Amino acid sequence: MKINIKNIQVLFFLGLLLVTMSCSEDYLDVDSTDALEQEDSETVTPEQMVNGVYGMLTEWDYAFSYLGITEIISDNADKGSSSTDTGSDKDVLDALTFTSSAGSVLAMWENWYKSINRASTAIEYAEDYGLTDQEYKDRLVGEAEFLRALNYFWLVRSFGAVPLQDVDLIERQPVDDVYAYIETDLLNAIEKLPLKSEYDSDDLGRVTKGAAQALLAKVYLYEEEWQKAYDMADNVINSGEYGLHTNYEELWRASTENGIESIFEVQARGESVAHGVQQYSQTQGARGTDGWGWGYNIPSQTLVNAFEAEGDTVRMNATIIFEGETLWDGREVFEVENPRYNEKAYSSASAGADDGDKNIRILRYAEILLIKAEAAKYIGADAATPLNLVRNRVGLASITDPTLEQIWNERHLELAMEHDRWFDLVRTGQAEEAMAADGKTFIVGKHELFPIPYNQIVQTPTMEQNPGWE
Repeated sequence: MKINIKNIQVLFFLGLLLVTMSCSEDYLDVDSTDALEQEDSETVTPEQMVNGVYGMLTEWDYAFSYLGITEIISDNADKGSSSTDTGSDKDVLDALTFTSSAGSVLAMWENWYKSINRASTAIEYAEDYGLTDQEYKDRLVGEAEFLRALNYFWLVRSFGAVPLQDVDLIERQPVDDVYAYIETDLLNAIEKLPLKSEYDSDDLGRVTKGAAQALLAKVYLYEEEWQKAYDMADNVINSGEYGLHTNYEELWRASTENGIESIFEVQARGESVAHGVQQYSQTQGARGTDGWGWGYNIPSQTLVNAFEAEGDTVRMNATIIFEGETLWDGREVFEVENPRYNEKAYSSASAGADDGDKNIRILRYAEILLIKAEAAKYIGADAATPLNLVRNRVGLASITDPTLEQIWNERHLELAMEHDRWFDLVRTGQAEEAMAADGKTFIVGKHELFPIPYNQIVQTPTMEQNPGWE
């Protein structure tokens, strides 16, 4: 049967990318850089189409560009590496002096829209393919809807109003409309997806109902839809599918990947090491004689101070590799160029490998507890119980009636180096003060959003630039 694929254009740089796959049925083995010719589309299964959307999460952009616009830009981290190595634009991102020509900003804009294009194509393909197993068909569509929503969420929190594929690929749509689109995708996905416990072991790591609910809770948090955020977080908590892993220090080791606390994570390994997130661990590995990497995205002294102010040695030592220490697996970190490195990016088995075995945690149970706690403060519900579950896990005392500032601080320490800090500072109005304390100048009215990439403005001159950017 010949399948006709609608050519979906996404801005100037995105045409139809029929997604990629290997001959293996395991979606962890997808090579996201190869493309299929349209005449070969009849040999492609809908599952392989969806696999190609997952494959976009293993691209080089997440290993380097994403570090720049999520952590290096914030008070959590500094550029690192050597003083003479700019990392293309990581130095100006670190200093908040970047422009609309920053390569990292363009790379993520392109990657997210390419991922959206693949997800939309996969949805249409699955719906038109002729699958007779309705449950299987719904699951594939639900997975792609989640992945499309995830990429739109990353876009809207970074750039504000953005073009919507199904509305107008040139004009930026209002932020509320983008969030409404995301909500629709996630609500649809929730109806279609199985629970984590209902997946076969071969499908470990695929999107679940709980993942769609968790992302929707986070989306509601950003929209300040407090009751909805609280209720959706409660759905995840009450599902019985997830819980806190008892030892925080083990959370970023291979032994806990896809474990009880995992709601959604980028898969970099199966039963054997498969295609990893390209150089994610390598770019952040210690640099020097005893090192294994490039030394970028190093935890800042400001982050150390935040841990010490709370007396939070457990999470500090699980998050930061300090020069002169011996790691849990016996690796010595003595002769290195920088004083600190990101332990959450460390791979024991594949340290320094180009395509390592390190999964990236996107959503985990502790964050859902913190979303519930924050939303609870706004609706007059119990914020202490979910907050203290997170605190007590690392040996910190309970707080009877936590303030918003204490809940935000808990997010800072619990989720440090997990790619949310910059956006948390912006959405909570703390960015100007926090950046000043870190020696950076946050310009109110400008830095809340990234600039629309210069190349995009050149290609579509009618597209309006964000305030304060040229």
